Amino acid sequence: MPERASERSWIKGTNNKLLLLAIAIGLIAIAMSSYTLLNPPAPKVVYINGPQPYNITGSLLVPPTSLSSAPVVAQNESFGSRLTNINSPLNASELAVINYAPASYFETAGEMFLNGSINNSIGAQASTAPMFMVNGKPSVIYLGSITCIFCGENRWAMALALSRFGNFTYLFKGYSSFGDGDLPTLYWAPAHYNQSAEDLGNFYSSRYINFISIEDAMPITQGFDLNPMSTIQQRVNATGNTAYMDALAFIIETKDFAGTPFTVWGPYVVGGADGIVFGNSTPTSAYYPIAHMTHAQVLAQFAKPDNQFAWSEYAAADYYVALLCKGTGNTAPVCSLPAIQGIEAKVG
Repeated sequence: MPERASERSWIKGTNNKLLLLAIAIGLIAIAMSSYTLLNPPAPKVVYINGPQPYNITGSLLVPPTSLSSAPVVAQNESFGSRLTNINSPLNASELAVINYAPASYFETAGEMFLNGSINNSIGAQASTAPMFMVNGKPSVIYLGSITCIFCGENRWAMALALSRFGNFTYLFKGYSSFGDGDLPTLYWAPAHYNQSAEDLGNFYSSRYINFISIEDAMPITQGFDLNPMSTIQQRVNATGNTAYMDALAFIIETKDFAGTPFTVWGPYVVGGADGIVFGNSTPTSAYYPIAHMTHAQVLAQFAKPDNQFAWSEYAAADYYVALLCKGTGNTAPVCSLPAIQGIEAKVG
């Protein structure tokens, strides 16, 4: 049948539209290609065998030395419901107990641990992971909670261990929550003790290691409570600090996180506290002798250890020290202590 003029006109018009559409698609494709070249998408990393090595260059977070929304509480309050001196920095003599404890204390406690004369439970299962490097140094990473009793106890041993590789300019007095022991402890930075928040960073320096601390905060007058990991990660990512963002991602990638405290010591991951030290022996009930001590009394025992509580905290510190020494090539002077070398051998 002969083609009618109207059909020829429709076909011609259609062809012109298809040609214009093809040209438009081509231009869009070229534009998208140029955008992709200038703004390449972030690579999708798939972790098959657990966390991968990190080697980051950049600064660490430095927290404030005080919080207007969580001020120091000056009045004396009763055991079990006290905030006495919370968020106040240790004075020079108190800080020296942590920073400058004699090496002989660590050696004695380490030997006691090795010969079985420590009454408290010391040592925790450690798994291996790639090294988390920042500015060319291996890292200690910590994720804890101010409301957690085991975090509260564990920070004493952590502070003593970290003091063997560097020192603290500030440490702050704190507690676990009223519903979880009201235990005297140390905070790495002033804590948001009356709200949900993340307290990030510390005042630690070392030529050997980095210390990356993430402390989850909830109202301390309640019981133990931990924000969801998604909330913690959102808040850490909001800082834009690569070291802290990647440190938390590293923790998540281990797939070992089951609660606080959670620590990484060089290539060793420790889920939980490395010591159960609440007094002169491992408690068999809910009574924790340390919960009836002041910060001054705890520090006095560390300054002149003469009981199982103090020696156990030093022994728990030794265990962390041994992990870090073993994983980083025994570079720090503390690594030469015979007791530390003995614990390293025990770790395997």
